Amino acid sequence: MKFGLHLGTRGVAARADGLRRVAQHCERLGLSHFGLSDHVIIPARTTSRYPYNDSGTWPASDTGTCLEQITALTWAAAATERIRLLTSVMVLMHRPPVLTAKMLATLDVLSGGRLTLGVGVGWMAEELAVLGAPRFDRRGVASDEYIRTFRSLWTEDDPAMDGEFVRFAGVRFAPKPASKLPIWVGGEGAPARRRAGRLGDGWYPVGRNPRAMLDTPALFGEALADVHRYAESVGRNPHDIDTAMFIPWYRLGTELPRPEGGRLPFTGSAGRIAEDVAAFGERGLKHLIIGFESDDLSETLELTEQFAKEVAG
Repeated sequence: MKFGLHLGTRGVAARADGLRRVAQHCERLGLSHFGLSDHVIIPARTTSRYPYNDSGTWPASDTGTCLEQITALTWAAAATERIRLLTSVMVLMHRPPVLTAKMLATLDVLSGGRLTLGVGVGWMAEELAVLGAPRFDRRGVASDEYIRTFRSLWTEDDPAMDGEFVRFAGVRFAPKPASKLPIWVGGEGAPARRRAGRLGDGWYPVGRNPRAMLDTPALFGEALADVHRYAESVGRNPHDIDTAMFIPWYRLGTELPRPEGGRLPFTGSAGRIAEDVAAFGERGLKHLIIGFESDDLSETLELTEQFAKEVAG
């Protein structure tokens, strides 16, 4: 199992020194990935339902503070040498697809091939509307086209796309990414599993979505089997698909209850969390990404070090 840290682009990660120091700290501790979330503009009022808690209320809507993800990861790349940079996740329709492909390729080239692209279709209709994205109810189709656009521009000598949302031909795109730039498809439900199986280099869900729970090894394993079936349906080798999961509720030293009964995995003692890591690994999980929000740099560094030494170590 490999381990990484996800931060929202607010709090500690919204300050130049905080972002630099946390990224360098993760690298020194031997973590494999440093990830940042993706919001560009926060509507003052939204009726969109946040998918990752029971209330449906997004807990980070208070101030509107957020750095732009790709720019912030470029800053982290300049401050580090080895750790992989993770978009965790990038909402595909937040930016025009051809420009996004260039921005991501630039980050990958400048970082020496260290970018892992986590992608999702987004959940906040109001944010997508402000950014001039395709219609919210067409975001799945548009997202598939954006992924195919990236692959064409990054790998083909004569890239072209003739879709509903992206059309181009007769262009040159250079430089290409420094290495094969992996695309981890985020999301938990059937459409995300299908997209990961058919188009992704990896599957990167959040562990607790009330509509598609993955917070036990059995639930994760059953969902991964779906991803594999979708891969096989288009002639892909399912074992070529990487696996990662984001665990925003991780708590070392504090055991949390699972609302459905029992202990919530990845909470409690280091020994119990190590057992969870092993159990999910047996079901096919290869990367575990934890996350927590804090405005305190010292606390963030301390919590990350505890995780690296007592769990990841």
